[in-house]
Amino acid sequence: MSSAGADLIRNMAAGDRDAFSPFYDRYAPLVYPLILRIVRERADAADVLQEVFWEAWQSASTYDPGRGTPEAWIVTRARTRAIDRVRSIRRRNERFGAPLEEALAAPPGMGGDAAQRAADRSVIRSALDRLADVQREVIELAYYGGLTQTEIAERLQQPLGTVKTRIRSGLERLREITRQQAT
Repeated sequence: MSSAGADLIRNMAAGDRDAFSPFYDRYAPLVYPLILRIVRERADAADVLQEVFWEAWQSASTYDPGRGTPEAWIVTRARTRAIDRVRSIRRRNERFGAPLEEALAAPPGMGGDAAQRAADRSVIRSALDRLADVQREVIELAYYGGLTQTEIAERLQQPLGTVKTRIRSGLERLREITRQQAT
């Protein structure tokens, strides 16, 4: 899966507008639910999704396959933009005193290949299940809960350095596991 994604990114970096649509179709169903879990509002999630893919188009030339898969590249961008949006909303609400909406919205049906998305989720869930509990916990809080490393450290009452180490080592282990599963 990553090879085709890397080819699309390489083509986008070369200015091939025809590569963008399949790239979007392939990865929007992966990142939209993540964004929605973090920002919790469909309108905000749609805006963040648009920002993520605009940024991916603009910075496709910065993609380095040696640093990670296309999936990791776009998911990291999506997570970062979603957290930025939540922080922006919090700052705005603190200024005006309005409470944040805490209702968790169900992810809408997105286009794309449902079987492939289910297989991807299965691979990720299986890999997460093989991590040590402390690594899985911090990764789930970061990627599914949308928390920053500082927020995770506060929630778990752990030193920030410990949280950072657990996330880094957990992600390295996930990379190893998913590579093994791909072969």
